[in-house]
Amino acid sequence: MGKHKQFTYKVKSFNFKGDLKAVPENRDKTVLGSNKDYICRRDLLLYGFWGPISFLFAAESGRALDTNKIFEEPEYGLQIDEINAYTFSYPLNVPERRYKLKWIESRKPERYSSAAPLSADARQRIVSERLDIKDNLVISVSIGPPNNRFLTSKDKNTWDAKDVAESVLSDKSTARVTTGERVAEKSVINAHSDKVAGEPYWYYEYIAQKSPTTSVQQRDVFRHSLAVTTEREGYLYSLNASALSPSWNTMQPLLRETISSFHLTPPTQNYVPPYKDPWRIW
Repeated sequence: MGKHKQFTYKVKSFNFKGDLKAVPENRDKTVLGSNKDYICRRDLLLYGFWGPISFLFAAESGRALDTNKIFEEPEYGLQIDEINAYTFSYPLNVPERRYKLKWIESRKPERYSSAAPLSADARQRIVSERLDIKDNLVISVSIGPPNNRFLTSKDKNTWDAKDVAESVLSDKSTARVTTGERVAEKSVINAHSDKVAGEPYWYYEYIAQKSPTTSVQQRDVFRHSLAVTTEREGYLYSLNASALSPSWNTMQPLLRETISSFHLTPPTQNYVPPYKDPWRIW
């Protein structure tokens, strides 16, 4: 014989008050409190039958919720680029919305000389990029030399975080004025610096001043971005993570973790410095 669990129910759970009183047999009912408030014996029997079943459904529901615990905490993947010697983590799920992100690696890590330029003079180039098309998320790494219009000193320890941001963003822009100087199409909201393993890292937040996608053309919708930049061997290494403004409050904590995780790694035998073989495109 299988084991059976016993369940105990209290009549007071019906929210009736008063003592049980007998009623005529032809009514086949037990009165609780008054002649107006009563419940049939068969109702009690039905409740006794349904109670264990409803408990089982509740238990099953509880187990179903337990399976969703994988979405209660953010999960992250790790990208390691040995060609350019850096690493960072990226979100795999959105706990607030209880679903997983579907990343597409649109640009696999490649050397600077063969990477896609961000402007006509090809100073800033994207060396890796991943997209989530459904949520309009973009995470990319770009490399390029400092812009001496903003960073005049050779000592990187004296660089201001906002100047670093303007240097990187100006070389990502395609807008120009009559003098031929490029103008940033993005507005820096805030910027600060920090030290990681003794090296300066500059963190900044900005928004795009033009339509963020071809599918979203509303004037009040922008691409909101977080970024971090550091310097090695005369080149700026920048990680950029962005989302559309309507989903920014949800995505910001996840992307901020991505930005915080970015750091350069010790070069291996696979490392290719940006200045090596600038003519090579494969």
